[in-house]
Amino acid sequence: MPHYRRHYEGRMFFFTLVTYQRRRLFGRPHARALLRGAIGRTRKQRPWRTEAIVLLPDHLHTLWLLPAEDTDYSSRIAALKKRFTRA
Repeated sequence: MPHYRRHYEGRMFFFTLVTYQRRRLFGRPHARALLRGAIGRTRKQRPWRTEAIVLLPDHLHTLWLLPAEDTDYSSRIAALKKRFTRA
């Protein structure tokens, strides 16, 4: 089992999210629209600023700036994944 190190100081976070079994979902316009909606709804609930995003067919890279004194990125990622999956 890998031993990940998590750095909680600061407000900028980089994430890589991969689709289930590396399915090439994000190559489809409908899936991109669903992702955009899931991001928007999640951001309204738990705000952050997207500094950069790279969307590839089977994964995405994103750089988020969270509000001051807020390092709870995990609930944001969980809500985003849940919304996209259910959509």
